[in-house]
Amino acid sequence: MTQQISDQPAEWIERLARFGYASKGAVYFLVGLLAVQAAFGKGGETTDTEGALEAIVRQPFGQILLGLVAIGLMGYVIWRFVEAINDPERKGNDFKGIATRLTYVANGLAYAGLAWTAVKIIMGSSSSGNSDSKEEWTARLLNQPFGQWLVGTIGAGVIAFAFYYLYRAFTQKLQRKLNLSELSSTERQWVIAICRFGLAARSVVFFLIGWFVIQAAYMAQSSKVGGLNEALDTLAGQPYGPWLLGVVALGLMAYGVYMVVQARYRHLDPNM
Repeated sequence: MTQQISDQPAEWIERLARFGYASKGAVYFLVGLLAVQAAFGKGGETTDTEGALEAIVRQPFGQILLGLVAIGLMGYVIWRFVEAINDPERKGNDFKGIATRLTYVANGLAYAGLAWTAVKIIMGSSSSGNSDSKEEWTARLLNQPFGQWLVGTIGAGVIAFAFYYLYRAFTQKLQRKLNLSELSSTERQWVIAICRFGLAARSVVFFLIGWFVIQAAYMAQSSKVGGLNEALDTLAGQPYGPWLLGVVALGLMAYGVYMVVQARYRHLDPNM
């Protein structure tokens, strides 16, 4: 039986969660904006979420802005843990429910790491080395018994997650957790279209990341692993690369908007 949270803490958890979704959205919007600028020769760069944090701190009042983003990301982390432990969405305790709730924990831990990176940047430490850490962990896994199969399975899981994002983008699952009743019909159509575009673009990125992992497994080379930055660079290197990069980058901006939409319109109740 899930433990109920009293009204006042629940209210604060909801506020932190909404601030968290908005902060996550700001990070992805900035990743997409920088990539759009790079695609069309307007400056910018292809980078990942940690690169976006470094871009924030270089702005006027950057440390304050990044501090707010760090707080927001921690709010998002708290919400993910509440989803996993308190189960407000009633995922249940069967195999599927537990698996879903464990993905919330994994997602929370990932963004806890991003929040900690933001804190380190504010304190003057560089966040560079994330690529090395991915390679290091992949190398450790490859050195285990059946390591190539293990890494390959992880890559396949990431690709499966990419297809799930695509499925979610074009089904009613997208709207199920949003309360858009106060918007007009036209506004709802625009919001849903932007959100679908954002989820589809993120599915492309996840597919490429999963492919990198599978390549690392097949060739037993941890250097083949790549993240968001490498996925964007790969798109840029294809025929019609600037256009491909530009479309996906705009999609990442749309994904950022989707996170802000969730911050404003998502049903959030820690005790639901």
